[in-house]
Amino acid sequence: MRTNQNTQNPNSKVLLVYISIYRTIKFPSINFKSTSILKPLPMASIPYRQLFINGEWREPVLGKRIPVINPTTEVAIGDIPAGTAEDVDLAVEAARNALTRNRGRDWARAPSAVRAKYLRAIAAKIIERKSELSKLEVLDCGKPLDEAAWDMDDVAGCFEYYADLGEGLDAKQKAPVSLPMETFKSHVLKEPIGVVGLITPWNYPLLMATWKVAPALAAGCTAVLKPSELASVTCLELADICREVGLPAGVLNIITGLGPEAGAPIVSHPHVDKVAFTGSSETGKKIMTAAAQLVKPVSLELGGKSPIIVFDDVDIDKAVEWTLFGCFWTNGQICSATSRLILHQNIAKEFIERMVIWAQNIKVSDPLEEGCRLGPVVSEGQYEKIKKFIATAKSEGATILSGGSRPKHLEKGYFIEPTIITDVDTSMQIWREEVFGPVICVKVFSSEDEAIELANDTHYGLGGAVLSSDRDRCQRVTEAIRAGIIWVNCSQPCFCQAPWGGNKRSGFGRELGEWGLENYLAVKQVTEYTSSDPWGWYPSPSKL
Repeated sequence: MRTNQNTQNPNSKVLLVYISIYRTIKFPSINFKSTSILKPLPMASIPYRQLFINGEWREPVLGKRIPVINPTTEVAIGDIPAGTAEDVDLAVEAARNALTRNRGRDWARAPSAVRAKYLRAIAAKIIERKSELSKLEVLDCGKPLDEAAWDMDDVAGCFEYYADLGEGLDAKQKAPVSLPMETFKSHVLKEPIGVVGLITPWNYPLLMATWKVAPALAAGCTAVLKPSELASVTCLELADICREVGLPAGVLNIITGLGPEAGAPIVSHPHVDKVAFTGSSETGKKIMTAAAQLVKPVSLELGGKSPIIVFDDVDIDKAVEWTLFGCFWTNGQICSATSRLILHQNIAKEFIERMVIWAQNIKVSDPLEEGCRLGPVVSEGQYEKIKKFIATAKSEGATILSGGSRPKHLEKGYFIEPTIITDVDTSMQIWREEVFGPVICVKVFSSEDEAIELANDTHYGLGGAVLSSDRDRCQRVTEAIRAGIIWVNCSQPCFCQAPWGGNKRSGFGRELGEWGLENYLAVKQVTEYTSSDPWGWYPSPSKL
């Protein structure tokens, strides 16, 4: 068992063995005999970490590890532990013990101010290590450095927000319930739901984890976090921060690894009381099925194919920038991406021409370069998937108006130019399915009713946007679009104070804001009989 954590990978030769085992599963198309992946690792690339269980670093029971591939260079820069069901058992046991220790008085039933103190300490450490964490995020998932730095500010802000919100829980306990009978009194308690399994995606590795970890801990839950195997590095650094601030052992456990080996055992574990998941709709279905066997509650934030409706009364350049930002931010890998542009016919020609000019002006580069606005997608698998979407659109008759391939100045890395696709039919795959890459498709409309019909013609319902100078029209369209989030004259702004979540196949439940805290609380009714008189329903034997 390894407990001493170095900041360098201690043995690049060992990593080559892991890659050899793992490559046939995760990187089948790479020629490993010639690729630079098999070169010795550069030292001090990413910190060398183990699983985080019961407040300690622990080597996976089966000793497996997964290589971390820098999507900018396609080179292995380190590895992460690959947990399995055996490790999940240990993590859940640690979380259960932390929940019930001292009859819950150490955490679950501790004063909410105690939990808030730890959340604020974590937030302070995030800010202290912002530069380091931002760079690690870039190396791990490829997002531009400016975005990663922004994410770290949001991570700290989210922990601070839930420290404040959670601290107010005690004052809200025993809220009275009005009853029609004077002989009874009733009140409500809100209690932590228990041990929660948190499964998070790779597009916002630390931020999406924080959206779940911060409210769960503020509520008094204990947790097992399983980040995506494609981007786990900063979540393991969160574990290091928890050690630094002295978070009680077992309150937060972090298991990295593959979904079937580490995620599935969390979902099906009988001592996990709830699962919160962000990811694809297909995986969401599997989680629902597994959780249903134990009648276990779940909250799901899944995929999307969100519309952005642009009317003919907009400032075109302003609207173009919001349209591109709504789809190309985070390298296009956003569940809420407004990737279906529904554009009024009166401005379509000029708008599309301006959009192409703006898109071609976006700096696509190494995400560590100053001014980068589009980096690589997260992995070779995602890169190939996006290219296939683009090729299918072309074969179905759509026009690849701009982009659609690797930028000519970038010979390596999983880079795809910002892509604009026109001449799209609503039956095409590119219109109906989530791409999760920097690809936007365009459809023209002539009336408000037609725009709304096009917007709602989807299985998804996460987000949507409307751009118009007519406030009444914006209000009508906002009410008509069936989605959990609507942006007016913008796209993608997100604040931890406001609810986040979708409808239809985009999932259910809400994260962020007070709704995010409620996700991890169970409501208990307490009713007391206050009369000194007997109830009198049954005749007393003494009077017979």
